[in-house]
Amino acid sequence: MSKKSIILLFLIILTPLILYFVWPSDESRIKKVFKKGTKAVEQEDLDEVMSKVSFNYRDDYGLTYLYIKQSMKSVFQQMSEIKIEYENLKIKVTDSTATADMDVRVIATIGNDTGYIAGDLAKPVHLKFTLEKERTKWLIAKTEGMRFNY
Repeated sequence: MSKKSIILLFLIILTPLILYFVWPSDESRIKKVFKKGTKAVEQEDLDEVMSKVSFNYRDDYGLTYLYIKQSMKSVFQQMSEIKIEYENLKIKVTDSTATADMDVRVIATIGNDTGYIAGDLAKPVHLKFTLEKERTKWLIAKTEGMRFNY
């Protein structure tokens, strides 16, 4: 066997292994959705927030993609200094869908008042998100457990 054949064979075997270890897992991609989505809400970046939501979004509250977009626009006009804390993130992935459970607290300022908008120090709001894989991207398709204090 020539050196070229050995190198080619080595590359053929090595390339899938490198891709396996370098390519992010579905779970890490989902974590990134929430990390970037949280940052986008705190920065009041509506386009970035909506880039994490599926056009097919529909939940038990009757919310859709367009309704969420209008609601977020209104929230950003009424509130400032929004801070989101989430913990106990648990992700379950099955094929092209996933669920993410987490405990959330949201603090914001409305006028001159600052306080908890969702959850509080003693008891955070428990949210469950359903995500769908659209191409190589995970997007939020449904939310359960929303309760707000305002």
